Amino acid sequence: MKNKFEAFVALHQQAEPLLIGNAWNVQSARVFEQKNFKAIATSSLSVAETLGYEDGQDMPFEDYLFVAKHIAASVSLPFSVDLEGGYGDTPEQIAGNIIQLYNSGVSGINIEDSVVVKGQRSIEKAEIFAEKLRQICALLHAENIKMFINVRSDSFLLGLSNALEDALNRISQYQNTGVHGLFFPCVSQVSDMQKLTQSSKLPINVMCVPGLPNFKQLQSAGVKRISIGPFLNKAIYQKMGTGIDQMVEEGSFDSLF
Repeated sequence: MKNKFEAFVALHQQAEPLLIGNAWNVQSARVFEQKNFKAIATSSLSVAETLGYEDGQDMPFEDYLFVAKHIAASVSLPFSVDLEGGYGDTPEQIAGNIIQLYNSGVSGINIEDSVVVKGQRSIEKAEIFAEKLRQICALLHAENIKMFINVRSDSFLLGLSNALEDALNRISQYQNTGVHGLFFPCVSQVSDMQKLTQSSKLPINVMCVPGLPNFKQLQSAGVKRISIGPFLNKAIYQKMGTGIDQMVEEGSFDSLF
């Protein structure tokens, strides 16, 4: 099954940033396709909550793979899967998971440099994580697996006191490992984004957060990919709750039509 790797790579090389739709099931993925999005990805948090799990790899990989296979088979767009920490303890296990996604038609994955243990998230040392990335990429290359690897680095998400300095160090560590993109969720200042993009030879991805600059400003800052994350999913279910309240209060279904 063709995984549209080349098309996905090209979408990160355009002047206009790639706005990627974060889906959580086939129905949401198809809506993004109908609205002419160029690519989609999962939000692991949204998929996990849909299946009744907590974020942070509480969801079994087999359950996640089931959802990913159905999405990949139901849309024609390049499709990336948020693989969190890789759902494996070793580079071999993580590469094996990536190969299963590749065989399902998936174009790319996100892998993050922080781990959740007993509900607490902490970031791994840059040098150690960079070596893990090199090993994963080497294993995939040996099997001729072409998969867009987008590294999610959590310097800003964790609110580190030296977030920008840490992120710049991680760019220098990660960008020569064989990966294809770098993702910094929760960066929101244009000046920080400019420093990140100027320091990276790989495309930089940012995510929807309160106060994020508009798409044109992000383009001017050199950003190449913009993620919605779990926030559309959360907004939809908030509106569902409001709609249910209105239906019950009015004692009719008129508000649904």
